[in-house]
Amino acid sequence: MDDADAARARAAMVARLHEAGHLLPGSVSEALLALPRQILMPQAYVRRSAPDETPPRWDLLDWSVREDRDELLRVLYSGDSVAIQHDGEPLLGRARGTRSGGAMTSMSSVMGMTTELLQKLDLEPGQRVLDVGTGAAVTAAVVCFVSGDAGVVTVDRDEHVTSAAAAHLADLDYRPTVVTGDDEAGWPDRAPYDRVFVSFAVPWVPPALVEQLAPQGLLLATVGTSSPSWPGLAVITKTARGRVESELRAVEFGHRAGWGWDRLFLSAAFREQMATAEGVTVRGHRLPPPREARGFWLALDHLRPGLVCNFGARAPSDRRSGVRFLGAREPGW
Repeated sequence: MDDADAARARAAMVARLHEAGHLLPGSVSEALLALPRQILMPQAYVRRSAPDETPPRWDLLDWSVREDRDELLRVLYSGDSVAIQHDGEPLLGRARGTRSGGAMTSMSSVMGMTTELLQKLDLEPGQRVLDVGTGAAVTAAVVCFVSGDAGVVTVDRDEHVTSAAAAHLADLDYRPTVVTGDDEAGWPDRAPYDRVFVSFAVPWVPPALVEQLAPQGLLLATVGTSSPSWPGLAVITKTARGRVESELRAVEFGHRAGWGWDRLFLSAAFREQMATAEGVTVRGHRLPPPREARGFWLALDHLRPGLVCNFGARAPSDRRSGVRFLGAREPGW
């Protein structure tokens, strides 16, 4: 397992993203082909326990250990999210091995979603970019590749995350400004920014980030709703005269809430309740809109908080498939 194997795995991941329609030819695609993820994430976790098994168990794999490389390569280039931090631990100088209990507190997001959002940023050389929520520094690395590292600032509240990100980005010969600080406050010292990208879900867009947006700038952030099923994407622009304009778009996938923010999840007991319930009662001849009508469901979630979709339920032809469950959040979320 060597650099050639990693290059083939990287090319295969990019090809899958193109085939799935997540990625188009252009600078983001070129960046992903050029950036070795094993440099950004030389260690990553693999879950060994079942989803509802307690306590959960993970193994930390290490690229420097030859016997780990084959599995770690599959993890890094699968396109799935990659867990890199357990219970707020330091990321540099860790020993590989098993961790039990606790939770994953930092990760790299699913690549399909990440690439679509990065393309929406419409990155160009020389832009000033604020990356909020450094994580594994994948976004920061792509931005450095496209825009150059001189105008890039990446901020995270966890000093272990930022120290590792600075080291790994330097290994790629990128030296953006890496800041440990309050994500919601951004980094006014280098403002204004042509692009602001928030890599975790927020309940609302922090005003400080909007203030730090340059005229003709663009800000993207996932806005979490009362349900984990229906995320929204806040698209905020500022005109040349400084007027702020915003749009909330219904999307299929969004970032998870950052560590320390409220996170919504479906417990095994609640999933079972949804699967065995009668589901939505339909009166009249009209069926509910399909779940692909995301704007409708996002709006309904606002009007009736707590709307949940059991995506694992059986086909709608099965009347027991709790395809949609209306009501306030239940205990166990």
